[in-house]
Amino acid sequence: MLSRIAESLFWIGRYIERSDGTARILDVHLQLLLEDPWIEENLACRSLLSVMGSDVPDDNRSLTRADVLALLAVDRTHPASIAYSLGAARENARRAREIVSTELWECLNTTRARMPRKIAGEKTHEFFGWVRDRSALAVGIMDSSASRDEAWHFFTLGRSIERADMTARLLATRSLTEASGPSWTTILRSCGAYEAYLRTYRGVPSARNAAEFLLLDRLFPRSILYSVSRAEQCLRDLGPRNERLGVTDSAQRLLGQIRSQLEYRPITEILHELPRHMDSVQDATSAASEAIRQRYFPTNLAPSWIGESA
Repeated sequence: MLSRIAESLFWIGRYIERSDGTARILDVHLQLLLEDPWIEENLACRSLLSVMGSDVPDDNRSLTRADVLALLAVDRTHPASIAYSLGAARENARRAREIVSTELWECLNTTRARMPRKIAGEKTHEFFGWVRDRSALAVGIMDSSASRDEAWHFFTLGRSIERADMTARLLATRSLTEASGPSWTTILRSCGAYEAYLRTYRGVPSARNAAEFLLLDRLFPRSILYSVSRAEQCLRDLGPRNERLGVTDSAQRLLGQIRSQLEYRPITEILHELPRHMDSVQDATSAASEAIRQRYFPTNLAPSWIGESA
């Protein structure tokens, strides 16, 4: 496969997942600001921008949920926004048009065309639901109609790395506003994990069990462990097979290291310093993404995203 085609498919997967993850995080936290009068809005908004890898204004003005919504949802020039991600996914599909199916192209093209430039306050939840639905449609088209060849592996590799990063960001937001942060029930619902959690643990979410489920569950597709393991499998399928040697691929090694650090560390230790461990996950996904770029599409610079992760 041509390097530029592989790169486009990799970033289509990442941008689709990024728009979905950003919508989930914003939906949870902007709704929380409306419902909890005790949260200091300026502090919460600045913390959320920081977690999402966005530059935080250094002036003294107070930030509101409207500022966050304008920057991270509809700003078409901001690399961390939903609008930018949907536009970038469509642009990468255009570059790989000879590989991308007509259905997927039409889905991404229509989504980009229907992306609103402004969102009224009462329409925010509806907008985030629309973003999740369009992302799920794009992924469903790819999963149901694409051959399991290199194209699908690069697309899935991008999605898996981005999903691990976005789940880590969502978990990191748990401590944004200390005691007023989102409950574990809210975080589980934002991941679409609440009912799966109840079937697994059969009880009201506790910090330990909810974090364990979203971090380490091997069967739930949005857990960090599942996402990292799937990315590792994609790299194994893409690379040459050599049963006699250990891991030689840099990206696979980086992902394997962070997976092992989470998998073999007691969940109580992870919870004690959750933001630090989630930063480590984001650092690992960023480094793995760079290693993939250098190996498979070394002639191009990685698309920029303000913050630690690309």
